[in-house]
Amino acid sequence: MRTILLSLILLVFLPIYAFAQQRQYSTTNKEAIKYYALAGQSMDEHLYDEAIQQLQKALSNDNKFIEAHAQLADVLRMRRQNKPAIEHYLKVIELDPEFNRSVYLKIGDSEITEAQYASAQQHLEKYLTYPNITAQNMAYAQKLVNDCKFSIQALLHPVAFKPVNMGAEINTADDEYLPTATADEMTLIFTRKINNNEDFYKSVKLNNSWQTADYLSNVINTTQYNEGAQSISQDGKYLFFTGCNRPDGLGRCDIYISQKRGDDWGKPFSLSAPLNTPGWEAQPSISANGRTMYFVSNRKGGYGGYDIWKSTLTEQGWGAPVNMGPEINTQFDEQSPFIHPDDSTFYFCSNGWPGLGNKDLFVSRLGNDGKWKKPENLGYPINSSGDENGLTLTANGEYAFFASNNLKGFGGYDIYTFQLPANLRPNMVTYVKGKVLDGKTNKPLESAIEIIDLQTNAPVYQDYSSADQGEFLATIAGGKNYALNISKEGYLFYSDNFSLIGHNAKNAFNISVSLSPIEVGGKVILKNIFFDTNKFDLKAESKAELQKIIEFLTLNPTIRIEISGYTDDIGNDQVNQLLSENRAKSVYSYLTTNNINASRLVYKGYGKTEPIAPNTNDENRSKNRRTEFKIIAK
Repeated sequence: MRTILLSLILLVFLPIYAFAQQRQYSTTNKEAIKYYALAGQSMDEHLYDEAIQQLQKALSNDNKFIEAHAQLADVLRMRRQNKPAIEHYLKVIELDPEFNRSVYLKIGDSEITEAQYASAQQHLEKYLTYPNITAQNMAYAQKLVNDCKFSIQALLHPVAFKPVNMGAEINTADDEYLPTATADEMTLIFTRKINNNEDFYKSVKLNNSWQTADYLSNVINTTQYNEGAQSISQDGKYLFFTGCNRPDGLGRCDIYISQKRGDDWGKPFSLSAPLNTPGWEAQPSISANGRTMYFVSNRKGGYGGYDIWKSTLTEQGWGAPVNMGPEINTQFDEQSPFIHPDDSTFYFCSNGWPGLGNKDLFVSRLGNDGKWKKPENLGYPINSSGDENGLTLTANGEYAFFASNNLKGFGGYDIYTFQLPANLRPNMVTYVKGKVLDGKTNKPLESAIEIIDLQTNAPVYQDYSSADQGEFLATIAGGKNYALNISKEGYLFYSDNFSLIGHNAKNAFNISVSLSPIEVGGKVILKNIFFDTNKFDLKAESKAELQKIIEFLTLNPTIRIEISGYTDDIGNDQVNQLLSENRAKSVYSYLTTNNINASRLVYKGYGKTEPIAPNTNDENRSKNRRTEFKIIAK
């Protein structure tokens, strides 16, 4: 399918004079013919400005010289001067409507670029009436007709769009583009091009204001290569980016990764095959859990020139990339992928799906069947007859970032933000931001962080808190319940629970956790052990927490624990006592049936005694209805 674009380029730029040489000229004016021939020679030598002047002289001698109008229109179109090109194509049609059928395809394509959709549709439909059109040209013309039909309706139903320039702290007279932000919206990384060299810059937010952007890092940025098209992990610890023509690369452009080290970054390295190839891999977008990479490639096996692919991280490294399929890719170009942290809303640009001309921005949503739904154009005026690409979103999905060079900014491409219309937003997402400390010394700890979807018992986030600050940040999608486990060798693990059912996305979870060294008497409140009201059968959502206890006991084979059950103060004391004991016994039984020696376990019910909060309201009572374990021997 890659030959389609090449054929269309030839059709777009092949001068009509090549066809005209096989027929008698429409003029007998010798001066006009002389300049027309000279223009042909200039075209052969790629002297396009001279060709334009010579064709204008030809027309000054005879303004009804059809071949000269057609050739001048082609040259102007090649120089992307579409408005004057359209005027000359129209003159060709006026003088001889049947001069050459390709005129209708070319003028239609040019008119779409100038947002003249109604006339473009008319000319393209005229082109489609001709017999014996090649299948490739037929498909391209029909695609353009579909663009016209979509655009006419889109202009009648504009969407809300009020772009705001991000200001002199971000933008300069040079080009700034491809912005990405961390989940807490405290760091923005973007590309700046100075003297044709692309480097990364960073701005941080203080007191709700973006600060003047700084050069990101001498470790990542270079003077001899371009760095661009980046994706930053939600916690800001990993940067994936495109590097081209580097000596350690596999192809013309490869995807690199760098990990943050304190206030700077570690040396970037190229991701290995099969993700990178001798071909072209670029524009990475990493999923919130860091395990799926979306990127653009022109490798074999695609649907068009540039397709979007994805690779999943395995124990052996990045797996063989899989094409996103016809739900996303077309026979034309798809680029600028952005997977939102909800992991089910996908933004990208394409010139293959119906749009307003050139590349438009689209959104696709993951269906319940695991397949991506038909992409939806973001609409006018977010999209226009020009090129739109490089859209990214905040984690909460309310605001989008993009770059433009036609909104009267500071110069060149500037970075803008706008409030995304509600129907185009992703699912609700918030984040957990935490700090892990040693419970005795209060020093930061590098600890394993795991967040688990309690419905599926599958991890949605697995990483470590930073060694220097003990910090971590993870995004979690709305409408679900999650377990958080924090662990480190030699310490009791920490258990927490986050319910995002009915949760306001603007309310992030900020926590500080102190891990206690393993000592006799140390306790862990198991916040993800669940029972139905007045019952003691373990619910399925408890499995992840139970497995965590098993892992802890396996790693610490000499430890003995007491499993303790508690209730609130509602109901009969004797009933509460028995219920708490049976709940502790249920945990005990699960552990013993999963290869934990019974000699290492005891269980006990405490009823309503030893509350950890006053039994004065429902929230406090829910805290008192709990299961714990306590170290009774090392």
